[in-house]
Amino acid sequence: MSHFRPVALQHASRLLNHGPTILITSQHPQTQRRNVMAAAWSTPVEFTPPRVAIVVDKSAWSRELIETSGAFGICVPAAAYADLTYAVGNTTGRERDKFSEYRIQAINGPELGVPLLEESCVAWLECRLLPATEAQQNYDTLFGEVVAAAADSRVFYDGRWHFSAENRALHTLHHLGGGEFVTVANGFSATLPEAH
Repeated sequence: MSHFRPVALQHASRLLNHGPTILITSQHPQTQRRNVMAAAWSTPVEFTPPRVAIVVDKSAWSRELIETSGAFGICVPAAAYADLTYAVGNTTGRERDKFSEYRIQAINGPELGVPLLEESCVAWLECRLLPATEAQQNYDTLFGEVVAAAADSRVFYDGRWHFSAENRALHTLHHLGGGEFVTVANGFSATLPEAH
């Protein structure tokens, strides 16, 4: 049974605003060839409609699939899947099917049919590629509009993340470079001081 529940699009940016490592998924519209890659650079850029930016090298197989299909998925891997995240980030999908090679299970996105990961991830965003900008033509940045989002209800509910010592395997990953990762730790709540 899936623990994933839909996330209101007004809260979709919160799935990424803490800077996790992500897995970007894509699929060719005619051949159905899929790919998954790891990335450390993604960010929300607008609230309504929710939009995100990702960085995908122009020479990458994923970039070709995203630009051909006009869609991509952003999946947020759980700490328990750090090895898988590192593996898909260090191999190319141009000559191999990473989904088969690493036994990655995917569902089809509800709006665009993009492959999305729930078994190894704690959130996903299904995105429509926005029309090319000058930045996209000159740099590696792509922009997408989030058309659907969902998260694991064990760690994301009431519109925000809830990380604790009890759900450490479901914490998000943050890449430090060279295969080194950290997770979120020591969460606490802030209170607003009284204004004077």
